[in-house]
Amino acid sequence: MAPKVLISDKLSDAAVQIFRDRGIDVDFMPELGKDKDKLAEIIGQYDGLAIRSATKVTPSLLEHADKLKVVGRAGIGTDNVDKEAASKKGVIVMNTPFGNMITTAEHAIAMMFAVARQIPEASASTHAGKWEKSKFMGVELTGKTLGVIGAGNIGGIVCDRARGLKMKVVAYDPFLSDEKAERMQVEKVDLDTLLKRADFITLHVPLTDQTRNILSKENLAKTKKGVRIINCARGGLVDEEALAELLKSGHVAGAAFDVFAEEPAKENVLFNLPNVVCTPHLGASTTEAQENVALQVAEQMADYLLTGAVQNALNMPSVTAEEAKVMGPWIDLAGHLGNFIGQMTDEPIKAINILYDGYAAEMNLEALNCSLIAGIMTSVNPDVNMVSAPLIAKERGIQIATTNQAQSGIFEGYIKVTVTTEKRERSIAGTVFSDGKPRFIQIKGINIDAEVGRHMIYTTNEDVPGIIGALGQTMGTHGVNIANFTLGRRSAKAEAIALLYIDEPAPADAVEALKATGLFQQVKTLEFDVR
Repeated sequence: MAPKVLISDKLSDAAVQIFRDRGIDVDFMPELGKDKDKLAEIIGQYDGLAIRSATKVTPSLLEHADKLKVVGRAGIGTDNVDKEAASKKGVIVMNTPFGNMITTAEHAIAMMFAVARQIPEASASTHAGKWEKSKFMGVELTGKTLGVIGAGNIGGIVCDRARGLKMKVVAYDPFLSDEKAERMQVEKVDLDTLLKRADFITLHVPLTDQTRNILSKENLAKTKKGVRIINCARGGLVDEEALAELLKSGHVAGAAFDVFAEEPAKENVLFNLPNVVCTPHLGASTTEAQENVALQVAEQMADYLLTGAVQNALNMPSVTAEEAKVMGPWIDLAGHLGNFIGQMTDEPIKAINILYDGYAAEMNLEALNCSLIAGIMTSVNPDVNMVSAPLIAKERGIQIATTNQAQSGIFEGYIKVTVTTEKRERSIAGTVFSDGKPRFIQIKGINIDAEVGRHMIYTTNEDVPGIIGALGQTMGTHGVNIANFTLGRRSAKAEAIALLYIDEPAPADAVEALKATGLFQQVKTLEFDVR
């Protein structure tokens, strides 16, 4: 059955057509995002939800979204999506951070010009039939110092455009390396230095606990007299009350805001102050940007639903379509290893240690980690997936450690996972052979070569004669067909293990009959999601 997607906000017809061209069943209901009750009523039918800013993806909505796998936000901001609730539900949240970068950066530059030359007020005055040429004395941008808070994708474009205007650019960004700053031809500084030196300050950071009120009353007081402040990023980055007071006192010469702490901003302390330019969140509002983000979100969602490729996800590692093709068997292997450990472990897990060797160590390890942890977690919660598993593991206080190493054995690459509980450690390793099929290659330090089957029986025993006969005869007596049979031992007469790949789930009486032979220390039935 084809995946089904709901578009609950206004997206372009071209985006709708992308879904249809890719064979995805799509319902285009652009006004539904404003009706939370109706949306909750029908969301359970859909695998994907494509939105803009009107639709609110809340915990209560997600309670009804039993089939939902992905939410795609056409645009960069995801304030309207509860990402933690989505993660717990196992729903990927994607955005389109690159579709409106240029548009938003250009708007910031336009706002900077507007406030430097008082263009909106001068325009309104002229329209009113006045000719107040001497009233609107502006300042040049050339030679001025621009302080850029946040030098990522959009901030980087602003830096580039500002240098073209012959401005001096200083940037504050904790993640900006010296090498990148040099390539961008900007001076990397701390926040206090930026505040003291900048003639113009522009913000280009997301709203987080770290950035909220980054231009607080205290920080605004540190700014250079006559500074002009531009915010086209997110509301809540600037203390609007404190800024209003500094505008009234003349310490701040002007401000240009496209975003506000509360939106829609029907009233705000900055409104009607002299030399304050305000626009209604127009940063991404160009024809080109709206089309770009709509097409991009449709492509991303379609890729995920059809191929498993994950792009621009906010709560899961990204996996390109090319990676998905190559890594598919390895992601399956990681899940099987985790699933084996999870089914074998009855007591609470304290730590998970994952070793990636050789070829496996060169892959997207975050994605492999998510698959492996999900495999472990599904033993206690079948609804866990790659999105929700790491969050659940963190909530349970499970310590997760990852190690990479160069090829160290006969296999080009392998994955080994060891879990620690209060009572014991348990480990299993596996690889992917050239046929693309995952194999278990070591259990409890005992080397084996076992194909992974949907239904399996695992046994441990002392290495003595009669084990193979007991397994075969008991299964045969109870009508269980063995598709594959693997044995392994530490050494002669020492501990040994067996893995049986069987066609159907083992009947309970067959398992009890094996235990009744007295030959086995452990008999465990296992189930795997084999594609």
